[in-house]
Amino acid sequence: QVQFLESGGGLVQPGGSLGLSCVALGFTFSDYAMKWYRQAPGKERELVATITRVGDNTVYPASVHGRFHISRDNVKNTAYLQMRNLKPEDTGVYYCDVPGVGRGQGTHVTASS
Repeated sequence: QVQFLESGGGLVQPGGSLGLSCVALGFTFSDYAMKWYRQAPGKERELVATITRVGDNTVYPASVHGRFHISRDNVKNTAYLQMRNLKPEDTGVYYCDVPGVGRGQGTHVTASS
């Protein structure tokens, strides 16, 4: 059974940092690229980070480039998203996603004073 176990969301002041984790179960994690998306209230889902199967290449949109860092550990079947200098516009529900396999339930991130 495919499962994605996300953790690490929470409330942080603007300028702060948070780290998210996503444990993937039920499939061969190392066979797939990995993505993190977010969805803010009233807005469309936005792709915020992509990492290749072996972690040798990452891609970010301009909105988070230089502040977010995606990584993975294929031994632990886990993907990570490190976020720094968080802004109020980073607030939303963050999902890990494996194209063609599925995605997690999401974890809430709120950057607010």
